[in-house]
Amino acid sequence: MSATPANATPLHDLDQWEDFLEGRYKEGKSETEFRQYDAEANPGVAEFYRLNHEFQTVDYVLGKEKEYFGLTRGKKTVWEAAEFLNTLVDDSDPDTDLTQIEHLLQTSEAMRRDGQPRWMALVGFIHDLGKCLCLYGEPQWGVVGDTFPVGCAWSNQIVFPEYFAANPDRLVAKYQTKYGIYEPNCGLENVHMSFGHDGYIAEVMKPYLPDEALYMLRFHSFYAWHRHGAYTHLMNKKDEAMLEWVRKFNPYDLYSKGHTKPNMKELKPYYDDLFAEFLPEKLDW
Repeated sequence: MSATPANATPLHDLDQWEDFLEGRYKEGKSETEFRQYDAEANPGVAEFYRLNHEFQTVDYVLGKEKEYFGLTRGKKTVWEAAEFLNTLVDDSDPDTDLTQIEHLLQTSEAMRRDGQPRWMALVGFIHDLGKCLCLYGEPQWGVVGDTFPVGCAWSNQIVFPEYFAANPDRLVAKYQTKYGIYEPNCGLENVHMSFGHDGYIAEVMKPYLPDEALYMLRFHSFYAWHRHGAYTHLMNKKDEAMLEWVRKFNPYDLYSKGHTKPNMKELKPYYDDLFAEFLPEKLDW
């Protein structure tokens, strides 16, 4: 077991993980190039994943689901949740002066420009709101990062798979089998994913949005599945149909950032209407 504390913060800020993702899936870059590149060029990201892969155990995930999926942390509007998330911005970061709200608007506005459904533009705005887990005191490795099933064998398509060697679940024989604690083709909605902002925001939005939206929220960081084709043995027919939508969402998540600030004053009426169309005024968090 590592001596590194579980709340260590190897990332300068959470956007560092997203910048790593964008470089990792840049068009024309091969998987071989990526695996030779990332640990050397991104030591902070590599350390982040070392912690993530060591501490994301079945017991940890089940405990965090129990702690957060009951949505007992009060009520907020979407705007209030976004303003809360804004406090994550590091004022000392020289690379960006965009707020978290402006990042969310960039994603959503890219979808609007392409004529995507209104519910998808809503997903673009809300998909990262679960990062408020950091403001609840959760460590980086329990908030962002590629997600993966726990309770069954880890795929070698998960980034930095070698770091699972320090995970205590490696000593539980059942967890090291192909299906582990699951049944064949049980459906990804029945799988316990490593804990983070994806699963949390999906729980917040579960009563209000269509399945396509919920899959985008819950699985947008499940790269081993939607980019590399892993874990097909756990998929059911619904997962097969939803995979297309998760893949449609992904480019907006990775490549929508720009240097131009969205005009909040101009855009707010549109988003007020969008939120009101799908969501109650205040949501349980």
